[in-house]
Amino acid sequence: MKIKQIKVFICSPGRNFVTVKVITDSGLYGLGDATVNGREMAVVTYLEEHLVPCLIGRSAHDIEDIWQYLYKGVYWRKGAINMAAIAAIDMALWDIKGKVAGLPVYQLLGGRSRRGVTLYAHANGETIETTLEMAEEHIKQGFKAIRLQSAVPGLNVTYGVLGDKKDYYELQGNRPLPPEEDWSTHKYFNMVEDLFRQARERFGNDVQLLHDVHSRLTPIESARLGKLLEKYNLLFLEDASMAENQDNYKVIRQHTTIPLAIGETYNTIWDCKDLIQNQLIDYIRVAATHAGGITALRRITDFASVYNVKTAPHGAPDLSPICFAAHMHLNTWAPNFGIQEFVGLGNEQIRQVFQQDIQIKDGMAHLSDAPGLGIEFDESAAKEYPYRRSYLPVSRLEDGTVWNW
Repeated sequence: MKIKQIKVFICSPGRNFVTVKVITDSGLYGLGDATVNGREMAVVTYLEEHLVPCLIGRSAHDIEDIWQYLYKGVYWRKGAINMAAIAAIDMALWDIKGKVAGLPVYQLLGGRSRRGVTLYAHANGETIETTLEMAEEHIKQGFKAIRLQSAVPGLNVTYGVLGDKKDYYELQGNRPLPPEEDWSTHKYFNMVEDLFRQARERFGNDVQLLHDVHSRLTPIESARLGKLLEKYNLLFLEDASMAENQDNYKVIRQHTTIPLAIGETYNTIWDCKDLIQNQLIDYIRVAATHAGGITALRRITDFASVYNVKTAPHGAPDLSPICFAAHMHLNTWAPNFGIQEFVGLGNEQIRQVFQQDIQIKDGMAHLSDAPGLGIEFDESAAKEYPYRRSYLPVSRLEDGTVWNW
């Protein structure tokens, strides 16, 4: 079964997504996600000009060989654009293989390791009270793990807080130029312990709580935060410090026992190898779209399992439903799966473009046994939502210095 055609689509049903459709000479096709937030057109060009011509006529069954060919066959390895393009092709080939076999992808990976996939929901608000009210709604819906993010008093915008936007898609989908946001570590520390103190007083210890620092702190500041929050028993502290320097986490680990998670900006196993091997983290959060697809994430997952590191895949709205479906299959299989980030199954427009059969009940997600990834892409609906240039924000300290967003 040969690859006959590869189509690349970019659409914006609330936010931009790059979708790849690999079509075989038998008529079967597979879908993949190649979205890189704020740099979508770079991936589209890379796919159309550099990858697609090399793949026509190759066997769609040769997933491993094609992955190695795309990764090792270029001098410029790694990188967000390259790995997202490889990821989309890889997902699509796994989708095809599942359809040929008549099996869901998780069965090809080795079958089920659990009945369902545990999710954590997002709760955010302009005040601690509104954040906790949203958390309470999630708990009523059956979620047993909640990420808490609250606006920092005195800052114009706070990461993870929607403000006057109805959802993440409205927040992220209309930024024709990068907005600039203030940051103050001092003001953040004045708020953050109170958030978790009130949460534990209100919800007790049965609900798992999480928090995303989003790389705003230095290693020693992160260590201080970890010690401050230890008594509130967080499931994990995410992106406590900058991802590029893995030695940052040696400093943090020396001072606190709070569980640590990182990985959403990593593109290969080499980015996280030392963190995993030295057990400097407890959860690895690489995403299939950003780190080379199902083939690559399976390797990272197996490697992490040797060192007692669990998976907690990135699940923000900058990943399309195709990536979420890929994560669901990996999560269903992985023996060392921990938890999956969850921001919903998209808005009405997204559900018009992407159709999937994933059931959410009591804070868990359940796959159907549809062959392949179990997701469809409506090309006609996608045309109704053309690409709109949109950026992630830039962060500045209060004196104007550019900081880590």
